[in-house]
Amino acid sequence: MTSTLTRPAPAGDTVRDAVAPRRRTRIFALPDARWAAASLVLFLIALPLYLLGAPAWAWGPLFALTYASGGWQPGWAGLQALKDNTLDVDLLMVVAALGAAAIGQLLDGALLIVIFATSGALEAIATARTADSVRGLLDLAPATATRLGDDGAEESVPSEQLAVGEVILVRPGERIGADGRVLDGASEVDQATITGEPLPVVKQAGDEVFAGTLNGTGALRVKVERDPSDSVIARIVAMVEEASETKAPTQLFIEKVEQRYSLGMVAATVALFALPLLFGAALQPTLLRAMTFMIVASPCAVVLATMPPLLSAIANAGRHGVLVKSAVVMERLGQVDQVALDKTGTLTEGTPRVTDIRPLPASGLDEDALLRYAAAAEHPSEHPLARAVVDAARTLNLDIPLVEDFTSAPGTGVRARVDGKAVAVGSPARLRGGRGDHPAAAVAARLEDEGRTAVLVEIEGTPVGVLGIADRLRKEAAATVTALTGLTGHPPVLVTGDNPRTAARLASEVGITDVRAGLLPQDKVSAVQELEQAGRKVLVVGDGVNDAPALAAAHTGIAMGRAGSDLALETADAVVVRDELATIPTAVALARGARRLVVQNLVIAGTFITGLVIWDLAGTLPLPLGVAGHEGSTVIVGLNGLRLLADAAWRRAGNDQ
Repeated sequence: MTSTLTRPAPAGDTVRDAVAPRRRTRIFALPDARWAAASLVLFLIALPLYLLGAPAWAWGPLFALTYASGGWQPGWAGLQALKDNTLDVDLLMVVAALGAAAIGQLLDGALLIVIFATSGALEAIATARTADSVRGLLDLAPATATRLGDDGAEESVPSEQLAVGEVILVRPGERIGADGRVLDGASEVDQATITGEPLPVVKQAGDEVFAGTLNGTGALRVKVERDPSDSVIARIVAMVEEASETKAPTQLFIEKVEQRYSLGMVAATVALFALPLLFGAALQPTLLRAMTFMIVASPCAVVLATMPPLLSAIANAGRHGVLVKSAVVMERLGQVDQVALDKTGTLTEGTPRVTDIRPLPASGLDEDALLRYAAAAEHPSEHPLARAVVDAARTLNLDIPLVEDFTSAPGTGVRARVDGKAVAVGSPARLRGGRGDHPAAAVAARLEDEGRTAVLVEIEGTPVGVLGIADRLRKEAAATVTALTGLTGHPPVLVTGDNPRTAARLASEVGITDVRAGLLPQDKVSAVQELEQAGRKVLVVGDGVNDAPALAAAHTGIAMGRAGSDLALETADAVVVRDELATIPTAVALARGARRLVVQNLVIAGTFITGLVIWDLAGTLPLPLGVAGHEGSTVIVGLNGLRLLADAAWRRAGNDQ
């Protein structure tokens, strides 16, 4: 008889979900916002005085302060860029405002400065909010920890000063200060911020804990196993910070175009001013038309079209447990049309589980009794399969008796006395040598044919049953494969170092037909290169050291963060922190949405610029209207890009699969 284990719903109270407080940047903590506000206030004070005909000494200084407060930052930045032989759009706006003032259009120039400064402040606020969204997920590790001395003395120290090998005390309700392992104590730890597990996990001596996770009702002594700078949280922070230092290829292309465009625009402005004067045109209207042209033709909205959608998508994905390292990656993620998936730790949980309990009819044991004997004998062992057997017994709430005379033989198994009986648990190979025709041998062979690892149980030298152990398929694996197939138009490929029989069995369960098994790391790279030579843009998803070369070789690489090796996490372009496989197709769909918004923004910006330029050249475009149209298009483009910050954008991406 075969028994398939299912874990019952845990009973009892759980630790309430706790989220690290999200620190939101205050608006007026940003210099851009402060100067823009000052410029706006000064303009609003000067405006009624100017319109009511007050003397120039009343409103003149106020307009001058408006120019200074709203224009000094972009003007200085533009001069700095000019030193590097770069013509900055900000400088063009300030020059246009000063040109308007020079011909007596103080109000128009001041309005240009105010609108331009406000637009810059909105962009700065949006960028800060994006950073806040990511930091809200990552700002988890406590500032201090309680370090224990050799004599047991307690000392509160900054968490970043903890060293590997030191011991810290974690009291109930505190956040754990470093990655480490529990020396003694027992508690429930809420790991949702790191692993995504919805319920607190029981931790006791020998269990691993992570910095930033929330301790429950017990006290723990934890030995630090990673330097704080190398903790899971620290590595995640470092990867996300890279996003603010890189720009997508589209953005870099636009910046190159912007330089040539700006130079052409300056030349056109000079021509639009000089040529009419040569033919006898009046100075003031000619200069006003030229200034208006320079303002409306400036590519501010085009420059702003690319980064807000990509950065917003990065922030949104980060809030949902997918940390994308850069805007480059987000753009590439939207281009993938083929996915290559690792097996162990990616499509599967990466942890062995008891899947079958098969007592032999002649043994007189039922399933619980067989598992009880096996778990008792395996309990002192640290072997992963032993842990799986013990965990299975605990899942079924079986009483695990104490054992005597425990011994372990590497590659063979364990022996111990349980309830006074000699129990052996280990490899079915011991059935050979005269006992290969025993019924247990046939049971073990069937389990191995099904892709399980067979474990034999003997009592007093007689086989009494066989356990089947396997790395369990993730519940969302089949749905993820289907979603990725729909998004890319091609079924994913399975690339694994596991044996072909096991790989084929798992692939058939999730709907993958292209299986490449028994691969060494370099073979995985070859498989990826073969797909790319066929014209595909390949996304590789993996978690182990052996996946790192393929992650690096792929168009885009994503690492599963919960059990991912350091090398895989460093090599990958993005990390699924909560280990939720189903978030990968959603992230791909979100990236495609960001690319669509970039195109929308470029169309919007181009339409506004073209329309305003034609109006100015073919007719008479009032300077205030030109300023409003130009800056309005910039604001529209910026706000359109920020649509992807909303949680609804993530839900829509999930529904679009």
